[in-house]
Amino acid sequence: MTMGMITVDRYVASSRLLHWLTALLVVAVIIPLGIWIVYFEPKDEPFKLQLYNLHESCGVLVFVLTLIRIWNRRRHPPPPLPANTPAMVRLAAHVSHMSLYVLLVIMPVLGFLATNAWGFPLKVFNVLPMPVPFGKDEDLAKVLSLLHWCGAIALIALIAAHLSGVVYHTFIRRDGLLRRML
Repeated sequence: MTMGMITVDRYVASSRLLHWLTALLVVAVIIPLGIWIVYFEPKDEPFKLQLYNLHESCGVLVFVLTLIRIWNRRRHPPPPLPANTPAMVRLAAHVSHMSLYVLLVIMPVLGFLATNAWGFPLKVFNVLPMPVPFGKDEDLAKVLSLLHWCGAIALIALIAAHLSGVVYHTFIRRDGLLRRML
């Protein structure tokens, strides 16, 4: 695709679709639900459990989508960055992308294990029962929940960095990089 004098190679359609599905689930569902249930905990217990189930079920979807994205990325590597992209920007992009992938795999696992350790087996969307790796263990649940919370903060920070990169490339460098994912 050309943008003025700038030629921009796009990600393959499958990569773009998987990216936007993941972004939608994480930014529109998982993060808001996580904030809601932790910081504005509903008093109605059945409603609260429904919110947890939706949060955790979407986490399972993100986990599966991320594994598919990793497989897809190996089959269809991302298009190269513009040749004049500074080395530090290339490094920052690589580290932030890899960190996002790692967190998108680890966070659902931590959340799932924490849920089990609190004594709540997961039924994805209240339909598909997930295995129970261990029984209730509140000490372990507290550690896993803290790790999940720390991962959530890191994920939000990485999303902010990712969006900052979009702004940088779109409005400062004006190199058309955003078009790769559209």
